[in-house]
Order: sequence, then C-alpha cells, then structure tokens
Amino acid sequence: MRKSGPNSLAQLPQIETLLQSEELKIWFSRLSRPLVARLASETIAEVRTAMQEGGEFPGEPAIVRALAERCRETAGRRIHHLINATGVVLHTNLGRAPISKAAWRSAEAVNTGFSNLEFDLKTGKRGKRKGIIPDLLSILVGAQDALMVNNNAAAVFLILSALAKGREVIVSRGEQVQIGGGFRIPEILAQTGTRMVEVGTTNITRLEDYTNAFSPDTAMVLTVHASNFRIRGFTDRPGIRELAASIPEGVLLVVDQGSGTTTERIPGEQSVSHYLSSGADLVSFSGDKVLGGPQAGFIVGGSELIRILSRHPLNRVFRPGKTIYSLMEEALVARLNRSAEPPVEAVLSLPVEQLRARGESLLNELPPNTAGLVNSTVTTGGGSAPDEHFPSLSIELLVKDKPEKTLAALRRMDPPIVGTIVGGRVQLNLATLLPEEVQLVGESLKRLLGEATRRGSGPCT
Repeated sequence: MRKSGPNSLAQLPQIETLLQSEELKIWFSRLSRPLVARLASETIAEVRTAMQEGGEFPGEPAIVRALAERCRETAGRRIHHLINATGVVLHTNLGRAPISKAAWRSAEAVNTGFSNLEFDLKTGKRGKRKGIIPDLLSILVGAQDALMVNNNAAAVFLILSALAKGREVIVSRGEQVQIGGGFRIPEILAQTGTRMVEVGTTNITRLEDYTNAFSPDTAMVLTVHASNFRIRGFTDRPGIRELAASIPEGVLLVVDQGSGTTTERIPGEQSVSHYLSSGADLVSFSGDKVLGGPQAGFIVGGSELIRILSRHPLNRVFRPGKTIYSLMEEALVARLNRSAEPPVEAVLSLPVEQLRARGESLLNELPPNTAGLVNSTVTTGGGSAPDEHFPSLSIELLVKDKPEKTLAALRRMDPPIVGTIVGGRVQLNLATLLPEEVQLVGESLKRLLGEATRRGSGPCT
C-alpha cells in the first residue's frame, strides 16, 4: 500500500488525466493520441523513479510542461518543411532537390486514387511497372533503354549482382570512395559477390594499369564518380573513350556517374550522354540530385543489358512505388519540354543584383544594426562539382549570442531555418531560399532579433 504523505507516489496523475490537458491535446494531430499517451507514461515513470530515490513531487503543472516539451521534441523528428539557407543547393541532409509544385499537382490524382501502375489498359491484363520513363530517359541521354530503381546505390548494387557476381571487377584505387553515411565501394563489391581488382594508385591510374589487370575472369571495369571530393595536382587517369577502346570483348564498362548531370552545364561534371557516346555499356546516376526529381536511381545503356537487369530478382527489391514513378514522369516530361528550369540551374543562374534586392528587402524589416548583407558563395552539393563555388550574398546576424545558440533558435522556428556559421557569425544564404520563403525568413528574423535586442543580446558591432 502506497504512503499518503505530502511526497507520496499517490500524487502522480493518471495518464488519462494528463491527456485532458489542452497543452497536450494540441499534439494529437501531429503525433497521434496513442504516441502522446506513451510519452506521458514515460514521463510519469521518470518522475516516479526520481521520487523513489528521494526527489520531491514536482507538481502536475510541471509534469504537463515537461511532457509538452517532450511532445515538441518528438514532433521535431517528423519530416516536415524547413528553409535551406545553407548555400548548398542539393543538400543531402535537407532532402536534395525540391519537387516542383507543378509536378506535385499533376501527380496528385495518381497518388490519391487508383492507377495503372501495373495494369495494361490495352489488354486489360497485368502490365509492367515502368510507364514511359524508359522512353523519356532514352531520349534525354541518348540510351537504348533505361531502368529506374530506388536510388543510385541500388543501381550500382543491382549492376554488380546481376552482371559480375563471382567474377572480377576492376576499380581504380583513386575511385574506391565512400559516399554518404557508409556506402563504400570495396564493401559493396564484396556484398554483391564480386572480386575487386585494384589498379593504379590514389592519384595516378594509367591505361596500362587497366589493360595489365585483364584476365579471363574479368567481368567489368567500374569507374566511380568521386562525389564530394577531388584529387588535385599530380593526377592522371584515362578517359572513358580511351578506356572503352582498350577493353576486351565480353568485358563491360560501367560508369557510376552519381550526380545525374544530363543537359545541365556544371563545371567539373560530365553528362550521362557523354559517357554513353564515349563507349560506356551502362551508366548509373541519381534522379534526385541535378536532375531534380524524387529520390531514384537510373541505369541507362544497352537494351539487352537492361533486359537482364530488369529480370533479376533484386530489381523487384529495388523498384520504386507509384509516387516516385508519377513524379519522375512529370519531371522528365518537363525537362524534355524545357518547361521547368532544373533546381541547380535556377539557383546558380540567379544574378547577384537580384539577390541583393532580396537581401535589402529583408534588412528593411529587421531591427536596426542587427543584421547585414555580406558576400558569400553557393555550391551545388549532392556529390556534384565539390570544387565549384558561385557568387552569392548572405544575411549575417549581428547579435551577441553565441552563434550555436542562434542557429539552434533558428531551427526552432516554424518552419525551421537552417543556416551556417562563417567567421564566428550566423549567415543565411539568400541563393538557396525559395522565392515564397523570403517573407517567412523575414518574419522569423524579426521575432528572433527583436527578442535578442530586448534582452540586451544585440546588436553586436
């Protein structure tokens, strides 16, 4: 039997009682009532443990406040809209390329109703899940055929598993990269049952390094996009055309192009069509980077090889759903019609004077001397052109608070704003703001800087 003293466990409120609080009800629509109830149970369990160890009963209002904060933190883990003010256009952590509103609206009916995802309207029988994406891609990049999977990592994994399992794959030492959180080329080859043959050195791989490595067991030469780094200085490697001309019959030349550059002119990047016309048998690349579609991976090249890949069991594992197919069809049609500018080109082509006008309009809404306009740069990101930086302008916040504290405050805004720290001060890059987000940023900054001024934390000169 529990004690009934002033610090008794009997004082702990019931879960249902807590859930009647208006401070908690507002989280039902974001988290669901059952999840809020679970968070309440966890909170009560922590208070109970603290009291059993001699702590005081904090009171029901304090428990409600703690639980509301817990709900806020949990809701923050939901995937929701935020504002990219980092100056990185294709920011992997921020979802890479935004889907165009026109594509989203056009694909709405497919995703909110039934569709012919795997139904042949002509025969009335089961059809194949591919739509017209192979047709659109083959025109865009000059390939015989194409296949879409979940992402470029899946594309590489499928190619190796279907076409080189149990055999040798030649890879330059300078291309044995790690991409993202842990996609390591040597480990991926091992997982697919292929045997990697290293050639060359980190900075120099010559044509004879490849030709000397060929054996009767060689299935493939794989060249890999360097993604987020460059080796500079004393470097050398053969071009794809030169390499293709030296490969024995029966050995495939596969290019992991990575970034998805097709018709865009990005310094330091070669297009998919360049690799195909130079002799590559297959090229894989991302659909949600430079191309500007939803997350997907493409394999383009010879029709017989694509047929083999499409019939491999792993293709069913890696195939996307109707949402990706419908959005990608819209993105590719827009690209071929040139009715929508790719996200990277749209940002990189912004005149500095247009950014200056955007920045000055923002500054006019803020408390005096709390922010300024500074020169900065914008980069493509998404594993493309890591050495290339383009002129931009940023709003620099002139407050006394530590920059980390200011960044955290910006991330708590609705919607959250993600900036950077440069020279010890927070900067918000104007180039990566979407036009409709400029006013939202201004309103958030006005609140943030106004509060800083009132508590004596700004301006800082």
